[in-house]
Amino acid sequence: LSAGLLRQATYTTTRLGIYSVLLERLGSPDGTPPPFLAKAAIGMTAGAAGAFVGTPAEVALIRMTADGRLPPAERRGYRNVFDALVRMAREEGVSTLWRGCIPTMARAVVVNAAQLASYSQSKQFLLDSGYFQDDIGCHFSASMISGLVTTAASMPVDIVKTRIQNMKTVDGKPEYRNGMDVLVKVVRLEGFFSLWKGFTPYYARLGPHTVLTFIFLEQMNKWYRRFFLSA
Repeated sequence: LSAGLLRQATYTTTRLGIYSVLLERLGSPDGTPPPFLAKAAIGMTAGAAGAFVGTPAEVALIRMTADGRLPPAERRGYRNVFDALVRMAREEGVSTLWRGCIPTMARAVVVNAAQLASYSQSKQFLLDSGYFQDDIGCHFSASMISGLVTTAASMPVDIVKTRIQNMKTVDGKPEYRNGMDVLVKVVRLEGFFSLWKGFTPYYARLGPHTVLTFIFLEQMNKWYRRFFLSA
């Protein structure tokens, strides 16, 4: 839990903050949002920056989650996320904190291009339809669409990221050379559609997470505009 909270406090705040600022800066003076491709590019930028900041907590989260499945002799036994970060840096080097940073950033680029851009585009489409107003109902519907798109787009790169961050070194050689090596081995040994194995529980987690993220974000943006920008 401590690692999950730290990851959200670093990765999510960075990506949402950068996305909101860039979306506002690149929009038209009359408030018209930028086109879809520009939204996707903004999402990619925000995701990459957030992933770099959040990778240490991500590595700790992956290790702490998998620790209970390891044989007792191989368990790391981190007490909390800060103990994990300190021990990783001391025992394996500071660079270990950013192990898997490239696939983590690649995943974040895909996730945020899909999630943030699809949310903004879905919201704009729903508002333009005339059946929705800019309220929680619209935010909920756009979030559910965004969660579905994000799940389909992100699962393959999520598998790559997780396996690299959790891999072992056997006889001085890592299990995988890079992200492409992970993809090739997974497809060859487990089948192409194994890249989307667990789609339903993944969406069951990501859907509500996406809904709550954007509903809270929209409400906080509204309060910020009302109490600070209009003051």
